[in-house]
Amino acid sequence: MDSAKLPARDRILDAADRLFYGNGINATGVDAVIEEAGVARMTFYKHFGGKEGLILAYLGGRETRWQALLDQTVQDAGDDPDARLLAVFAALRTWARSLSRFRGCSFVNAMAELADAEHPARALVTSYKRGLRRTVLDLARATDAADPELLTDQLLLVYEGAISTFALGTVDDAVDRAYATARQLIAAATPTPAVA
Repeated sequence: MDSAKLPARDRILDAADRLFYGNGINATGVDAVIEEAGVARMTFYKHFGGKEGLILAYLGGRETRWQALLDQTVQDAGDDPDARLLAVFAALRTWARSLSRFRGCSFVNAMAELADAEHPARALVTSYKRGLRRTVLDLARATDAADPELLTDQLLLVYEGAISTFALGTVDDAVDRAYATARQLIAAATPTPAVA
């Protein structure tokens, strides 16, 4: 659909998504979003009340899209618990490659930019990251891993590291290497049956 035909609220969110992720939240003013969206100032304030409301909607939209991709990728992995856990990294690879300019995790970026500990977006970021950990832990518990908590922590360290190194360009093929590393960690977490 032509973006000019989208409802005003969607056009504002699309503009905020591009500008906040591409340029940063602090570097992007409300005026830039309004101009990019092609809406009146009053329309912007009617839908979001101000920049804080827009930041929350932007992060909420990113979380919704990521969760939909993750859920679909896990579902596509079938019934094998190891494959379902590895799907977290397959989804990350799909997400990272879908962006024309990958700037890392929008949630981590927001946390770094929003210095005020009371900013409501910080609570949303924390909730998102805790939710991701719960998802990975649930998937790890479904495997034969001897210590699902440890495996979850290891996988999340690889996951977060892959995002950072991919964004920085410091590791070639970071998301592919993270996928391979996750596969090794999952395999190593399963006890080898004793030979009689």
